[in-house]
Amino acid sequence: MKYLFFLFIGVVIFLSCKKDKTGYSPEPYVLEIPSHFPDMIIPEDNPMTVEGVFLGRKLFYEKQLSGNNTMSCGACHSPSSSFSDPNQFSTGIDGVQGTRNSMALINLGWQNFFFWDGRSQTLEQQILEPVPNPIEMHQSWTDAVAKLNASQDYKNLFYKAFGTTKIDSTLVSKAIAQFLRTMISGSSKYDVMYKYINGISLSAQDQVTLATVSNDEWAGYDLFKSLNGADCFHCHNGALMQVSKFSNNGLDLTFTDIGRGAITGLASDNGRFKVPTLRNIALSGPYMHDGRFSTLDQVIEHYSTGINQSSTIDPLIEYAFQGGVQLDSQEKNQLKQFLLTLTDYKFINNPDFRDPN
Repeated sequence: MKYLFFLFIGVVIFLSCKKDKTGYSPEPYVLEIPSHFPDMIIPEDNPMTVEGVFLGRKLFYEKQLSGNNTMSCGACHSPSSSFSDPNQFSTGIDGVQGTRNSMALINLGWQNFFFWDGRSQTLEQQILEPVPNPIEMHQSWTDAVAKLNASQDYKNLFYKAFGTTKIDSTLVSKAIAQFLRTMISGSSKYDVMYKYINGISLSAQDQVTLATVSNDEWAGYDLFKSLNGADCFHCHNGALMQVSKFSNNGLDLTFTDIGRGAITGLASDNGRFKVPTLRNIALSGPYMHDGRFSTLDQVIEHYSTGINQSSTIDPLIEYAFQGGVQLDSQEKNQLKQFLLTLTDYKFINNPDFRDPN
């Protein structure tokens, strides 16, 4: 009887620690892509699954990825700020501030390079950087993965998502990338305006929204697209409100941060930074790579009268020679009213993007 008792206890312990290998049957994740968006290209080596997205969401908010277990990826990407940081610079676990403003995490599945200087070519590569960065989460991937491997729950989740309990940094980045690709913003008033202008079918709710667009918002949209108006469309257009390029937008005559030039080594790239999306621009301040502008009014004033014509100025900023497009007060207000139509409350309030832990 004593032998049977210990055998029973051993079986219970074995079953409680057993990997949930019977759970490996990943379900394809179907992205809800808005009708006016292009198709999203998913990497062949990281297909979207329900299990992968769930794991990625959990890891995005996992504080164990930081050296002192106090900071997650979500710490610098707040939902209320359109998954950016409302502070000019983010502060890492050691109290050290960065030198660039955290970019908003919006529609990343359509982007071809990441960070303000474009140093990462894929979303998976970008995700690998913040964990070991000494001014961010400051932890080696070896230590971060060791923490995850010590968790039976995480082993089970990784098996369900990837068919293995051997957790490594590559699988962590793949899972988080799957989650980030689900963060699609396409439900703003601007989306209805864009579909209407481009002859794309409107839903019944779209028709209701269209009726609420004000004259100033339409006028601001016209200014935004006009070469003789605000002249914004060269860098911000289409459903994504973003052109895939680097640009010197006239912030400085001399550069304390040379941006893309530090990556390519080309003097012609000095002062050039990734063009960000304007989606949820009213929520994602402060603005520019260094967060120097705290309000939309300051941003509009910069493009109106504050352009500095340096040697690498973007040639598509066609009124740089006169300091900007020189909008009057009414035009500035109309442009601002249009920019506010880019706010997508459904996106920032989506419970599927919140912390599940």
